[in-house]
Amino acid sequence: MIGSLHQQPLLLVLRPRAPIDAAPMLERLHALGLQHVEIAWRSSSGWSGQCRELIASFPALWFGAASIGSSEAVLAAKEAGFRYALAPILEPALLRQANALGITLVPGVMTPTEIHQAKALGCRLVKLFPAAALGASYWAGLREPLGGTLPFCIAAGGLLAADVRPWLDAGVDAIALGAGRQGWSEEFCGGLAQVLEDLPRPR
Repeated sequence: MIGSLHQQPLLLVLRPRAPIDAAPMLERLHALGLQHVEIAWRSSSGWSGQCRELIASFPALWFGAASIGSSEAVLAAKEAGFRYALAPILEPALLRQANALGITLVPGVMTPTEIHQAKALGCRLVKLFPAAALGASYWAGLREPLGGTLPFCIAAGGLLAADVRPWLDAGVDAIALGAGRQGWSEEFCGGLAQVLEDLPRPR
């Protein structure tokens, strides 16, 4: 996953009422050249099955499960066939469960203590959340106090298309975006297309 995010350091978070409803938007995102998509978990019957259909329909996309904060959600993500999942919290029990099931779970962190704990638990990736409330310079400011080495960081939570380049320049490794109040409008998709065009070349 880290290698793929080095190629394109951007993820889009979709929150459809039913996963299958996301198919038209996935067609659009795939046409724009997006590689990484998250589908938010919902505790509803059929969620895993519908996600499995989407994953099979778009084999070129890297699918992840978003909003994974319970044992039930970890199991559902595994059953759906997701390559990875992201949590808003750091919960060792969920990390152990995901590891046993063979799925990468990226924990949500905010404080230096949580980042230190995530590293101690063997996490190579973390999700900085809620990123917008912390500011683009926050992550880089932690490097020296935490010994000079930070895990691969996906900044998420309240970020807009206009935030992508400033946050990457400030030192995070990837950005997760949602449509927010703007919704999946033509304006949003146009902005996303520009972001994809302006992303730094693979390193």
